[in-house]
Amino acid sequence: MSIFDQFDGRFLQGDRRHRKVKTEQGDYEPAEEEQLDLKPKRPIWIFWALTLIVIGILIAQLLNLQISQGSFNRYLAEGNRIRSREIPAPRGLIYDSRGNLLVNNDASFSLEIYPLDLPKAENERQQFYDNLSSITTIPSDEIRNAIKEKGFNRADPIILKENIDRDTAMLLEVKTNNMPGVVISKNPIRNYSVLTGLSQIIGYVGQVTDAEIKNNPNLRMNQVIGKEGLEKTYEDYLKGQDGVSQIEVDSRGRAQRVLSNLSPSPGNNLTLTLDKDLESYMASALASGISNAGSKAGVAVAIDPRTGGVLGMVSLPTYDNNIFAKGTSQEEYQKILSDPMQAMFNRAISGTYPSGSTIKPLIASAGLQDGVITENTTIDDPGEIKVANYVYPDWKAHGLVDVRKALAVSCNVFFYSVGGGWEKIRGLGVNKLHDYLEKFGFGQKLGIDLPSENSGLVPSPEWKEQVKKESWYLGDTYHMSIGQGDVLVTPLQMATAIASIANDGEVLKPYVVSKITDKDGNMVKVNQKEVIRPKFIDSGNLQIVREGMRNCVTASYGSCSSLDDLSVAVAAKTGTAQFGNEGKTHAWFAAFAPYNDPQIVISVIVEGGGEGYSAAGPIAKDILNWYFTR
Repeated sequence: MSIFDQFDGRFLQGDRRHRKVKTEQGDYEPAEEEQLDLKPKRPIWIFWALTLIVIGILIAQLLNLQISQGSFNRYLAEGNRIRSREIPAPRGLIYDSRGNLLVNNDASFSLEIYPLDLPKAENERQQFYDNLSSITTIPSDEIRNAIKEKGFNRADPIILKENIDRDTAMLLEVKTNNMPGVVISKNPIRNYSVLTGLSQIIGYVGQVTDAEIKNNPNLRMNQVIGKEGLEKTYEDYLKGQDGVSQIEVDSRGRAQRVLSNLSPSPGNNLTLTLDKDLESYMASALASGISNAGSKAGVAVAIDPRTGGVLGMVSLPTYDNNIFAKGTSQEEYQKILSDPMQAMFNRAISGTYPSGSTIKPLIASAGLQDGVITENTTIDDPGEIKVANYVYPDWKAHGLVDVRKALAVSCNVFFYSVGGGWEKIRGLGVNKLHDYLEKFGFGQKLGIDLPSENSGLVPSPEWKEQVKKESWYLGDTYHMSIGQGDVLVTPLQMATAIASIANDGEVLKPYVVSKITDKDGNMVKVNQKEVIRPKFIDSGNLQIVREGMRNCVTASYGSCSSLDDLSVAVAAKTGTAQFGNEGKTHAWFAAFAPYNDPQIVISVIVEGGGEGYSAAGPIAKDILNWYFTR
């Protein structure tokens, strides 16, 4: 049998099928060719092509994950078991000019929660809250709400309790040892010397707010920064460099071991121009004077006229900045802020007052320099000036006075004349008067290294028209010439202006920090004498003004004669500045000493204290007496 018999005559040839059929004679012959009805089918190569593509993609992705992104993915995996926890750096220390420590750091313990390490299941988290509450006595609802408010995916800690004493902290650390995400941290906190008057200068620190982070993306949650005073101004020098600790945690967020520790670096130290003992005595003298005058607030500022360094600065009432360093409730904070006497307000640099007659040495200097008067110019003071229906009074009729006597007796009519003109004196006029007062540092910030300095106000016709919608009159110039009307100055501006008369004409930038050093004592920065405005009044004219201020102390008719028995020669000027509509007055006093070699300038104001010679004068005398006899 042939092979065709075995396959029943079937064979394939191309896409046609052929067969043979058996004839009657028993032979086989080809049958009629039959075309098969074959439907088109999807070629099998497409299937294999798709398979190869998918395999290729998988291999490529595998190579990408294992090789190209291998280190990144390993880093992510490490993040699931390694936590970086910052170690706050101690802030720099602050010393007075004699090396006395004013601000240092104490150890403080806090209870912190890392939300990222808490249980993920709600029931487990609630059990965690309940357990922690039973250990710490903090209500579980309070714990839950604090964490919920900040978010569960937060890597930064949430502080549940601050300022825990050492023994309690050690006990809590033992009890919470196996609780995920719970840390008892040790942080440095500020310890401020309890020295009256120092708080507004030093300021305080506190945790950053959401608003501060929004304005400064370099800040981070829970960071402690300077909020006021020198703590704020010198934040970049004081803050130091935080350290970091790498902690290994298990799958439940429980700490296993410390992998690495980068120690923090302390901040730089500040040395001030302030004398701690002088500051303390100034505060005591000012408080006594305020009480004697029946007042509630006042300021005393002492500066070195040779450098501009602030020797002492007291603003009363004051506050204890330790309450902020050690934590305070929102209620306590609001109570301080709502205090009608504004204890946190630094009146020395932010308080503005009409200057009263303490401005007269500046007016005399301007008049002499401009040639409006000479040292021999005299007037016969009748006790007032009349202009049409207006009367501009003196506090009494002084008779014949020149510039020296006018300063000694504080003659209003003489200085009305110098400023606005009267009889034979043509007067400076408002524009020159305005310009000279600005040269002395009024109406502008002096640039002291403390925040919130006020610029005060030197009025002008343009200012009055714009703000008050009123025209400028001769009476406005008269008032301006004796430190009344709309003139506003800070006690620091007054001290700086008087210092320029004492030091022969230089207006100096005041400063509180003399130098900055690192933890090893190496010099980082030095603040030195800086001239805001060089000499613009001739020495001869300034000498005449100084003699007039000296006569205020030595002459029998001088309004500062109570200072004549001090151990050093003093030059001074009183001031009584009206304010409000009830006839009340602020009491001013400004002085420098020794007369022939000025080393200290003092300006004092007692709010609503009455007469300058009776309320502010004794305070200045007491401070000067202590300063030169201690």
